[in-house]
Amino acid sequence: MAPNQSLDQETFSRLRRLYLIALGAIALTVLISQALIQGFLSSQKDDSKLINIAGRQRMLSQKLGKEILLLTLESEGDYAAQLIDSIAMTQQAWKEAHQVLRFGDESLAIDAEKSAELERQFEEIQPVFDQVNASADIIKHLLQSDGVDAVGLQEELKRFQQGITYFLPQMDAIVNQYDKEAKAKVSQLTRVEVILTVITLVILLCEFLLIFWPSARAMKASIRQLILAEEKAIKMAKDADELSQVKEKSVRELRALSHAMDQVLLFARISPEGYINHMGDQFRKLLKVPYFNPNAKFSEVISIHENERLSMDRLISEHQKSGWQGEVKASDTKGEEIWLDFTLLPFHSGEDKSELIIVCLDITKRKEVMLEVERLTKESFEEKMLQQKILSRKIIENQENEQNRIAKDIHDGIGQMLTGMKYLLESVELEDPVKAGEKLEKLKVQTANIIKGVRTATFNLTPPELSDYGLVPALTELTQELSKLTDKEIVLFNKTDFSQRLDSLVEINCYRITQEAINNAIKYADSSHIIVTMSHSESLLSIIVDDNGKGFDPDKVKPKPDKDGGMGLTFMQERITYINGRLFINSSPNEGTRVTINVPI
Repeated sequence: MAPNQSLDQETFSRLRRLYLIALGAIALTVLISQALIQGFLSSQKDDSKLINIAGRQRMLSQKLGKEILLLTLESEGDYAAQLIDSIAMTQQAWKEAHQVLRFGDESLAIDAEKSAELERQFEEIQPVFDQVNASADIIKHLLQSDGVDAVGLQEELKRFQQGITYFLPQMDAIVNQYDKEAKAKVSQLTRVEVILTVITLVILLCEFLLIFWPSARAMKASIRQLILAEEKAIKMAKDADELSQVKEKSVRELRALSHAMDQVLLFARISPEGYINHMGDQFRKLLKVPYFNPNAKFSEVISIHENERLSMDRLISEHQKSGWQGEVKASDTKGEEIWLDFTLLPFHSGEDKSELIIVCLDITKRKEVMLEVERLTKESFEEKMLQQKILSRKIIENQENEQNRIAKDIHDGIGQMLTGMKYLLESVELEDPVKAGEKLEKLKVQTANIIKGVRTATFNLTPPELSDYGLVPALTELTQELSKLTDKEIVLFNKTDFSQRLDSLVEINCYRITQEAINNAIKYADSSHIIVTMSHSESLLSIIVDDNGKGFDPDKVKPKPDKDGGMGLTFMQERITYINGRLFINSSPNEGTRVTINVPI
C-alpha cells in the first residue's frame, strides 16, 4: 500500500486496474477479429475481380471463335468489315484480360501473386494462347487479302478451332481454381472466427474466475471487516473511560518517579538534536550549573572544552536511534575533569515525540585509580621490553659473530684442504688400474660431497653479500645456491624492485628468518617449488615465502627450537619482535605453506 493511501482507496485502485485489464483483453480480441475479417474481405474483393476477369476471358475466347467463324462465312461486304473491326476489338480485350490474369495490374489493384497451381495452369495454357492469337491474326490477314488462299485459310481455321477447343477447357479449369481458392479462404476465415470466439469465451471465463469472482469475494470480506471494525470501535469507546482513568493514575506516578530520579540520579532528557528538555538536580550540582537555558545544547553544559563537546554531539548523532553505553569524559564549569558511566536510551512518548534519556554514574575516582594502575603497568612493561630487547640484541650479535668466525674458518681452512686432497687423490696411480679407478671414483664422489657440505654450511652462516651489498643481493645468492644444492626450484621475485639498504640488524634478522623459512620448506615440507616474493611501500617491507609442500596445521605446532639445530619458530618470532616487525604463518595440510614477514622501513 502506498504511503498516505487509505484501505478503500487501495482496494478500489486495485479493482480499477483489474477491470481495465479485463476490458483491454476483450477489446484486443475484438480488434484482432475485426482486423482478420477486414483483411479477408479485402482479399475477397481481389478474388472477385480475378474471377470476373477469368470469366470474361473465357467469354471473350468464345466470342472470338464465333466472330472468326462468321467472318469465314461472310468474307465480303460491309458486314465483313464490321466483323473484322469487332474481331480486332475482341482479340485486344482478350489479350489484355490474359495479361492482367497472368501478370497483374496496378491500376486495377490486382496483385500478380498467385498459387503454385494457378502458375502451373497459366504456364500450360500460354502456348495455346499464343497459337490462338497467331491463328486469329493470320485468318484476318488472309481474309483481307485480294486473292484468298482457300487451302491455307482452311488449314488455319482448323488450327484455330483446335486451339480454341483446347483453350476453353483449360480456361474453365483456371476459373474453377480461382473459385476453389476463394472458397478455401472462406473456410479458413470460418475456422479463425471459431477460434477467436473460443478464445474470447476463455478470456471471459478467466476474467470471471480470476477477477470478478475474487473481487466479489474481496468486497464481501471488506464489508465483513468493516462490520467487525465497527464493533471493535464501539468496544474501544466503552473502554476509553477506563483507559483515561488509568492514564491519569500513571501520570501521577510518573511525576512522582521523575521527582525522585531528579533528586537521586544523574538524569536528563534531551531531543534527538541534542537540546536539553530536562536535567535533574543532581546532574546540575555535579556540573556546578546553577541554571541552564531550556534551549541549550547538552554538549555545551556537560563540558567547557571544544573537543569534548564535539565528541558528545557526534555520539548523540550516531546513536540517537540505537542507544549507547560507555565511559565519557566531561568537565564542570570550573574545568575539573569528570568521568561518567554514560547510558543513552532512545524514548518515544505517547504523542509520537522522540526523546533521548541520559542516565549517568560518577566514576571519576574509580577512573583516576584505573589510570594510575595503567600508567604503572605501562612503565613496568616498557622496562621489561627494553631489557628483553637489550638481551636479544646481545644474543643475536654473539650468534652472528660466532657464525662469521666459523664461516671464515671453514672457507679458508677446511675447504682449501679438502680441495687439495681431491686434486692429490686424482693424480694417484696404482698398479691395478681397474680397482684403483673404482676407488678413485668413490674418493672423488666422497670428496665432492664433503666440499658441497662445507660450502652449504659456509653459505648458511653469514654471506658476504649481506654486509657488502644488502638484503636483496644476499637473498638472490641464497635462493640461487640453495636451488643448485637441493635440485629444487627456488626463485626470488622482487615485485617492487626494492633496493634500499636497511639497518644492519634489520637486514640480518630479515635474512635469517627468510633463510629459516626456506630451509623448513626444503627439510620438512617435501616441496618442489619455493617462491620468495619481496614488495615494499613507503613505510613497510614485506617478504613472503610460498611453497607447494605438504603443509601443516599451525594450531598443532608449538614454537620450540629446531631439533636439527636451526632457530625454530621461537627464534624466528624473537628476531621479528626485536626489529618491531610481524610474522604470519598460514598453512593447512596438503595445501602448502606461506610465511609472511612485515618489517617497518
